[in-house]
Amino acid sequence: MRGAVTIFRREFAGLFLSPLAWILLLVSLFVNGFFFVQYLGIYRGDVTGALRASLGGSWPFWFFLVLLPPLLAMRLVSEEARNGTLEFLLTGPVGDASVVVGKFLAALAFLAILWLSVLVYALRVQTVGTPPDWGPALGGYLGAVLASGLFVAIGLLVSSLTNTPLLAAFLAFMACLGWLILPIVGANAFQSIAALLADYAGGVEVAHAWVLGALNKMDVLHHFQSSFLLGVFDTSEVVFFLTWTALFLFLTVRSLEARRWRA
Repeated sequence: MRGAVTIFRREFAGLFLSPLAWILLLVSLFVNGFFFVQYLGIYRGDVTGALRASLGGSWPFWFFLVLLPPLLAMRLVSEEARNGTLEFLLTGPVGDASVVVGKFLAALAFLAILWLSVLVYALRVQTVGTPPDWGPALGGYLGAVLASGLFVAIGLLVSSLTNTPLLAAFLAFMACLGWLILPIVGANAFQSIAALLADYAGGVEVAHAWVLGALNKMDVLHHFQSSFLLGVFDTSEVVFFLTWTALFLFLTVRSLEARRWRA
């Protein structure tokens, strides 16, 4: 644990010393503020509706959610591998798991600060006499942090597989995007195939139910919008995000161990 804390401090401080992190923070703050004002107009001054749109109920939120973690993970793993500093860490007194957890927490803390800006807008609106419903606001923020953690973990895993930062960022972005839209695309595609094969193959309904169940177990949008976006704290949804995040972090540790043996 002490090693993970040391890595976290190193990486978190390093993020704010790099121009990439400040550029991402500046662009995200501008975009979040711009769209929050637009949502206020769309929802005719409904602050709660604008907050829901800003924290999970609109495509700009999900676009940034699948874009930012790969860019951070690129810097934390792939860029260090290219510069040779990752091998120095892996051969030091800190374990592979501590390295992965420390880097993961640094990226997650950065994204938690980034999404906190939306709550600052809510506080500002409240000071002028229009208090929002804080349940959906805080729930959306918690969901944003948990979903960010999942995509950071995916980005770290992909980034650990290559020493080319731009390639790592692109592949991680595609992996995060695929994870986000696969349940929707897969369910629609299988439903169409099942309808075509219903008259020719037995057991299609059973297979259909199994596939839909499997896709639901990885459906980030469904688990996010059915609980956090409504201001409902459901421990099962928290477990959903934590379980998948832990799995990808575990795979990242194994990937770094394989890198150590290859070296």
